[in-house]
Amino acid sequence: MSSTELPSVSAASVLPKVAPVRVGEGERLRSVGLPGITLTVRSRAAVREGSPPALYVHGLGGSSQNWSQLMAELDGLVDSEALDLPGFGDSPPPDDGDYSVTGHARAVIRYLDAAGRGPVHLFGNSLGGAITTRVAAVRPDLVRTLTLISPALPEIRVQRSAVPTALLGVPGIASLFTRISRDWTAEQRVRGVLGLCYGDPGMVTPEAFRHAVEELERRLQLPYFWDVMTRSSRGIVNAYTLGGQHGLWRQAERVLAPTLLVYGGRDQLVGYRMAQRAARAFRDSRLLSLPDAGHVAMMEYPETVAAAVRELLADAGELGGPGQPGEAAGVGAGGSGDAGAVRRRRAGETDGFGRGGAGGARGSRGGGSVSTVSDADGAGAGAGSGAGGDGNDDTNAGS
Repeated sequence: MSSTELPSVSAASVLPKVAPVRVGEGERLRSVGLPGITLTVRSRAAVREGSPPALYVHGLGGSSQNWSQLMAELDGLVDSEALDLPGFGDSPPPDDGDYSVTGHARAVIRYLDAAGRGPVHLFGNSLGGAITTRVAAVRPDLVRTLTLISPALPEIRVQRSAVPTALLGVPGIASLFTRISRDWTAEQRVRGVLGLCYGDPGMVTPEAFRHAVEELERRLQLPYFWDVMTRSSRGIVNAYTLGGQHGLWRQAERVLAPTLLVYGGRDQLVGYRMAQRAARAFRDSRLLSLPDAGHVAMMEYPETVAAAVRELLADAGELGGPGQPGEAAGVGAGGSGDAGAVRRRRAGETDGFGRGGAGGARGSRGGGSVSTVSDADGAGAGAGSGAGGDGNDDTNAGS
C-alpha cells in the first residue's frame, strides 16, 4: 500500500463493546457481512427438513427479538430467520448512513440475494411492514407470501399518539428530547414504550420487562442510537410523502404474493381504520382484526397470529413438504388455534391482474377477542374469541 492509500474502515470495526444481546432458547445469532452493511441474523433450527424459509423484519426501535415468540410458534412450519436492520439490535450502522425505507429494503434484498434463501415467507411489523411491502413490490421473485402486522403505510390523518414518533425525524427534535429525558431511567422509558405499543401492557411478565430494560440499557450505550432512530423516523415521514410509482400504496397494489394483514384495535401508532384500505390495496389479501391488540400483535397474541399464518400458507399450498401438495386450510398445530374454511373468488373472478382475492369469514382462538374480515374489497366478516396470550416475550417493541 502506498503512502497515499488508506485502508477502508467499516462502521462495524469501530463500535464500542457493550453487553451481549440476549439469545432465547432454541435460537442462535450470527453476523453476516455484505457490501456496505453487516447484519445480525437471529434464527431457529428447522424442525422439519425441507421447511420453506421465512424472514422477519422488525419496526422502528425494535429488533429481531420482537419475533422470538412467533418464530417459536411456527416451528415445524417454516425455517425462520429474523434480521436486525442496519443500526438496530446488534447490527452496526450502514456505511452509507442510509436509513430510508428504500435503504432498509435494499438491505433486506441484499441479504436474500446473498443467502440464496428466496423466495421466502416475508413478515414485517410497522416500519418493517413498509420495508417488506416495498421488497415484495420490486422483487416479487423473492416473496412467497407476505404477512404485515400494523404496517406503517401512509395515513392522511395520523393519530395524535403517533405524532411524537414522527417528530423524531424533525431536525433538532431528537437532541431536544435527549436533553429533556436525560434523567429518565431505563425502566421509565420501557414503561412508556409498552404503554404505546401494547393494547394491554399488563400482559407483559416481570421477566420480559426485565429483559426489555436490559436491552434498552445496552442500546443506550451505543453512540449512534439516537441518530439511527432520528434518521429512520425521517425515512418513514419521507416515504409517506412519495407519490407516483414509488408511493407505498401504489406499491401495495403491485404486490403479487398472497398477503395476510393484521391490525390491532388498540393500536396507537397505526390507525385501525386503515385496515380496510389495506385490504382493498393488496390484491390477494385477507385481514385478521384483533380488537384488543396494540401495535405488536405478534408479541401480544403470537398463537392467534400463528394460526392465521398457517391458514395463509395452507391456502397458498405451502404447507406440504418438497413435492407434496399443501394441506387443507384451517390447520392448527400445538393447540395454537384453528380456523374455518376460507372462501375464494370463483375461477375467472379476478381483480384485473389474473388473481382472485381471498374472502370468507373465519375466527381463530388462542389470543384474545378476535374478529376477522377477509375480502380484498372488505366484504365478509366473522368473529371468534379465545383466551388471552401470555405476553412472555422480549419487549423491545418498535413502532
